[in-house]
Parts: sequence; structure tokens; C-alpha cells
Amino acid sequence: MPFVVGDNCIKCKHTDCVEVCPVDCFYEGPNFLVIHPDECIDCALCEPECPVEAIFADDEIPAGQEEFIELNAELAEIWPNIIEKSDPLPDHDQWTDVPDKLKYLER
Repeated sequence: MPFVVGDNCIKCKHTDCVEVCPVDCFYEGPNFLVIHPDECIDCALCEPECPVEAIFADDEIPAGQEEFIELNAELAEIWPNIIEKSDPLPDHDQWTDVPDKLKYLER
């Protein structure tokens, strides 16, 4: 059961999770991070590190966010790997806990 980055990461993109990942399975887009499902070893180290609680085990993803399972897999194949922590997006505070942010995802 790999972990999945969900809706709340969009337009925030904190990278605290990247720093603790032992297998470097995070990939970075313009305003969102994803986890490569074939590289994730289910260690769960990333989940508590996310300041906006946007990381879930794929069998515990909140209702209405199931499409993020496929989205993580798809985008991890095309986005570059990220292995170091960086600053969140400049206006991340304004976007924390805003619901239904999928429409703002930049590919």
C-alpha cells in the first residue's frame, strides 16, 4: 500500500516529506508533489512530516480524493524527482485547507 499525496498539497507544496524519504520517491510539479507508487516502500515516515496533512496510505485516502491515487502514478512518470527540501510556495498559507483544489493543479 503505497502512500499518496492528496488535494491539500496543491498550491502549498511543502517538502518536509522529501527530506525524510529513504528511497527518494517524491516527484515535483509546478505546484504539487506526488509519490511514485512503485518506488514507495510504505515506511510511513513522510505522512507525519506533512504540515498540511496531505499524505495518506492509498487505502486511507479521504472520500472524494480517490483519483489522486492514479494522479500520483501518472505524474510521477513525467515530473522530475526531488530529493532535497525547498521552501513551500510563497502564498501557501492562503491555500492550506482550501477544499477541492484539483482544478488548480498545474501540470
